[in-house]
Amino acid sequence: MRLAFATHDHTHVDAHFASARTFLFYEVGPESHSFVEAVQFGMVSQEDGQHADDGEDRLAAKINALTGTALLFVRAIGGPAAARVVRARVHPIKLAEDEPIAAVIERVRTMLRSNPPPWLRRVMKEAEGGVERFIDDEE
Repeated sequence: MRLAFATHDHTHVDAHFASARTFLFYEVGPESHSFVEAVQFGMVSQEDGQHADDGEDRLAAKINALTGTALLFVRAIGGPAAARVVRARVHPIKLAEDEPIAAVIERVRTMLRSNPPPWLRRVMKEAEGGVERFIDDEE
């Protein structure tokens, strides 16, 4: 399963979706994980989520970069951006505080090895070509 992490420091999930300068991508399975790529973004919003009023769609490049990704971990994401991410068939997950990417990966791997919660089973089904979609309503 491909995971994406919004980050500033390349070590923690510490960035708002719109302000993230980097997404790190990993392929994660129950027994292993591997780094896939880092995608850098030049045009980002302010950390408070405010966008410049220049009419440019600053989120399109980020959403396009998520193609093939099952889960996106962020510190925050606005409602309209979250809706666009979900339409791109990616499940956004907001973390309550900065967390090391390695710890988040290990938590996902543990869930995959055991009995995954219903929301993760749905993501796994979608990643395998299923049609059921959802939005995580835990905030």
